[in-house]
Amino acid sequence: MKRRKFLHQSAKASAAVSLFGALACKGNEKKETSDGSPDSGAMAATAEADLFFDLSLGQWSINRMIRNDGVDPYTFAEKAKGWGFTGLEYVSALYYGTLQPAGFSAEAMQEFVDKSNEEAQKHGMKNVLIMVDGQGNLAVSDAAERAAAVENHHKWVDAAAAMGCHAIRVNLAGSDVPDEWIANSIDGLTQLGNYARDKRINVLVENHGGLSSNGEMMARVFSQVELDNVGTLPDFGNFCIRRNDPSDYGSGCAEAYDIYKGVEELMPFAKAVSAKSHDFGPDGNESEIDYVRMLKIVKDAGYRGYIGVEYEGSEIGEEAGIIATRDLLIKAAGELS
Repeated sequence: MKRRKFLHQSAKASAAVSLFGALACKGNEKKETSDGSPDSGAMAATAEADLFFDLSLGQWSINRMIRNDGVDPYTFAEKAKGWGFTGLEYVSALYYGTLQPAGFSAEAMQEFVDKSNEEAQKHGMKNVLIMVDGQGNLAVSDAAERAAAVENHHKWVDAAAAMGCHAIRVNLAGSDVPDEWIANSIDGLTQLGNYARDKRINVLVENHGGLSSNGEMMARVFSQVELDNVGTLPDFGNFCIRRNDPSDYGSGCAEAYDIYKGVEELMPFAKAVSAKSHDFGPDGNESEIDYVRMLKIVKDAGYRGYIGVEYEGSEIGEEAGIIATRDLLIKAAGELS
């Protein structure tokens, strides 16, 4: 289930075969678990040493574990560490079960910060960013509503700063009229960016449906926002501008933007990158996304930060999908010329 569909409904109410054996650095012994099997987390860390990026895990990759299976979202750091990641990309909505009933009070937000920090520190993980959803439309045409949405995001800027993150990820939903959307986006991002700048936090926008999935229009927005802490978070997928039925995410995409063109247009403003995946072929490659081509675009843009794995498939389980995506990133990076 997509994040936006999950949030809309809320408002109304093991492992794949590893590719690391061939990728581990020569001269390094493979660590083993207590039962003598290869430790994929240790091998991932070994392989990551040669990458041009660091590996982070998008928490949405385990959303079904949390929402359907009752997994505690605060085990995120432990799980990510075990799967060989070093960075954490939190999803605000996965904590709304406790935060919303508390009205997002200062006490509830502080508990979220404290528990997240405790777990990250315990497992030696880096808090990278928070993906914020359901806090209002930053590109809406009504100025008062837009200002209220900006204010709703302040608490997440504060949380990110207290957690040592470098950014929050926001959405640019609102008007469907291109010129209005661009003007509204510039204003909303400028307001929020000014607040976040004092906290040393970046405000990043992901291509996440609607006009935000139009790379050319997004580039127009960010070329006009005059703040160096406002940028993009290009996602390898999420380039569906319009669905056949906007209320049904299973209805298929009626209008899609070229994913490679879109990522290339967003990369000049990027301060984070999300590696989306759904399904994999027998060769371990993503069925619809050429990871070598995508990573070349990312590398050629001079990006050297975290790339976050965000598995959204259903053909294999979440843990297997996460590991398959992680393996693919490392394999694809090794194939770059």
